[in-house]
Amino acid sequence: MNNNRKGGHSHKSKSNRRKPAAVSAAIANLPVAKNDEIELEMIGLTHEGEGVGRADGYTLFVSGALPGERVKARVLKTKKQYGYAKLLKVLNESPDRVQAPCPIYTQCGGCQLQHMSYAGQLEWKRQHVIDNLERIGKLAVQKQAGSEDADSQVVEGTVTGNTPIRGTSAEGTTVKSSVDQDVHSSAVEAHVSAVQHPADASRSTSMKPIVSASHAIRVLPTLGMSEPWRYRNKAQVPIGQQDGQLVGGFYARGSHRIIDMQSCLIQDSRNDELVNKVKAIGQELHIQPYNEETGEGILRHVVVKVGFATNEMMIVLVTNGERLPRKPEWIERIRAEMPQVASICQNINTKQTNVIFGDETRTLWGRDVIHDYIGDVKFAISARSFYQVNPVQTEVLYEKAVQYAGLTGNETVIDAYCGIGTISLFLAQHAKRVYGVEIVKEAIEDARKNAELNGMTNVEFEVGASEDVIPRWKEQGITPDVIVVDPPRKGCDPRLLETIVQMQPEKVVYVSCNPSTLARDLQVLEEGGYRTVEVQPVDMFPHTVHVECVVKLEREDILLNEV
Repeated sequence: MNNNRKGGHSHKSKSNRRKPAAVSAAIANLPVAKNDEIELEMIGLTHEGEGVGRADGYTLFVSGALPGERVKARVLKTKKQYGYAKLLKVLNESPDRVQAPCPIYTQCGGCQLQHMSYAGQLEWKRQHVIDNLERIGKLAVQKQAGSEDADSQVVEGTVTGNTPIRGTSAEGTTVKSSVDQDVHSSAVEAHVSAVQHPADASRSTSMKPIVSASHAIRVLPTLGMSEPWRYRNKAQVPIGQQDGQLVGGFYARGSHRIIDMQSCLIQDSRNDELVNKVKAIGQELHIQPYNEETGEGILRHVVVKVGFATNEMMIVLVTNGERLPRKPEWIERIRAEMPQVASICQNINTKQTNVIFGDETRTLWGRDVIHDYIGDVKFAISARSFYQVNPVQTEVLYEKAVQYAGLTGNETVIDAYCGIGTISLFLAQHAKRVYGVEIVKEAIEDARKNAELNGMTNVEFEVGASEDVIPRWKEQGITPDVIVVDPPRKGCDPRLLETIVQMQPEKVVYVSCNPSTLARDLQVLEEGGYRTVEVQPVDMFPHTVHVECVVKLEREDILLNEV
């Protein structure tokens, strides 16, 4: 029998034969045990969007709960320092709680914050960035937004929010990816206590903020969207089978079970329409979906892309092998039912992996690429090329990067992690010369084509690791005034950070998709003579926990001379 009780009471059993969970709780001296029903005060959100609650000082993660709420929950699993619980009932609702409009929101793993008002999401994302800067980067942050007109700041196509923080968010749960594990392997941070990665624990108690409060970082209100729905220009849909029917959608949270989806509220509706037609065509043509367990079947994923500015569409059928049964009928049906499709491709992936694309792509019909614009810059998008999925907010992000670079037309700029040249070409409109470097050969080929497409001759691209290529450029006499970095989630390579510190450009602009690795890298740059001046969070992915940032850093000696 389980005791139903509020947090704060130690576990006692009326039976001499105590259940294993209760025994474990007693041994670990935990205040809760598995299957206990308890009431919790929610004090924050993790970086995965789970509510953080406390039971007599013990941390429990509760999916679906919001900061400021009092909830009833059942304990599902306990570990030494934290556990997980299922939300049973919200006793006192947060003013930020809303009804999620998506009918499969509680099943699907694509969004995490639809049950939170959009203003609340923007507020939390800013606080999430601040928490990382303070706790991981050990940096001092201004408590206000840092802009006198921040409350009324409006950017075309976006809205901003700067309402008072109602609760302190928490950073970290058991991190599933090796990327975040480098920073917080099993981190549980809230305003009352912190459990950190062993590598961080020793320094966290001894290190002081690198920047004094008088030079604290400004973290501006998150730039959000005026219409935060239907913003994604790309859908990558796994295909499976249920009850003899082809299904496609997102994976259920924490699993590889496909939740069939007819409409995704964050996808462009044209993508939804095309995915549904492909599923119907595949069903009529008796195409067998790929089975992850057996490695058999044909169709693995359907990938669709749409150019917001051009209305051009691409479809990529990812297959388990070179053979695509009834190929002419595929092409005929897609062309007849979706005339805006400009490219039909097949990607071949025979590996037993959850990586979507294989190494070989074939164009079955139409062009190899579709086109789209970010601002005035035109881009060619191939089947495998990386292109930001929210073009509206991408323009906001890149304009901020140009602003922070402070370009006048006389500067030399290096763009590390340049990809297909999206930021490089934006910068090239305002700089004397831009050098882009990227380790992926195909991306550099696309970047060069995009420069040619736009008639830009003041930009140069090279294949290689930034930390290898940039020092070589220095030996050739290329001295950048500004270095821009836009790394993957794992952050900058340590050797690149070392290279930046050695080259000492006047400014560094850091574009980040991961606040934890951003904070880690900023600490290194601060120790190398730079000062983080301002951080602008940008909501590229509304209704999810992801937040991008643009960060302005300047050499400390220059800033001191300006004072």
